[in-house]
Amino acid sequence: MAGFAALGVWQLERRAWKLELIDRVERRIHAEPVPAPGPETWPSIDAAGYAYRRVRLTGRFLHDRETLVQAVTELGGGYWVLTPLVTPQGMTVLVNRGFVAGDRREPGASSAGNPVGETQVTGLLRISEPDGFLRRNDPAAGRWYARDVAAIAAARGLADVAPYFVDADASSDVSSNGPGGPRGGLTVVAFNNHHLIYALTWFVLALMAGGAGLFVLLPERRR
Repeated sequence: MAGFAALGVWQLERRAWKLELIDRVERRIHAEPVPAPGPETWPSIDAAGYAYRRVRLTGRFLHDRETLVQAVTELGGGYWVLTPLVTPQGMTVLVNRGFVAGDRREPGASSAGNPVGETQVTGLLRISEPDGFLRRNDPAAGRWYARDVAAIAAARGLADVAPYFVDADASSDVSSNGPGGPRGGLTVVAFNNHHLIYALTWFVLALMAGGAGLFVLLPERRR
């Protein structure tokens, strides 16, 4: 009974943490964009402090080193177009310019949306994704399933790469230049929050365990 009750309390604590996380992320995604973190802050970047911040950066895209990562969105199956952006300060940031349909898999098929020259990007800072468990990235074959910044940078021969990537928003010029170009603004910001249900389940089990204990012990005491 004590064990079930402790698990219920733990789930209530998890619920409080999740509600605080949701509130923090909501405030970040609706805030004014700030400059993308530079190299001096890279060692301290983590999900708690930086994920989903609205950032802006300016630079030049290296379209010949873009990477297509498999994705499923509200538009169907296709690919995220991740393109390195080199800033005037010399740092490189992978920018998820948006989604393209599956029939644009071949190199150059999404070039209709390629901006040239210096470009400004506004979007959400995302933490690098670990390699998948069921489907692992295969750089040699050009098959990517997770947006693993370090692995993509190594495969594309990039240096001084930020340990995060940026999801371009729908208003960015990088996401919708021309027909068939990448479509941005499709970031899904959602968190599962079933902790209250879990807590109630554990508390009910605690009551059931207590009831079962009484059912066993009371006849013993009468005897």
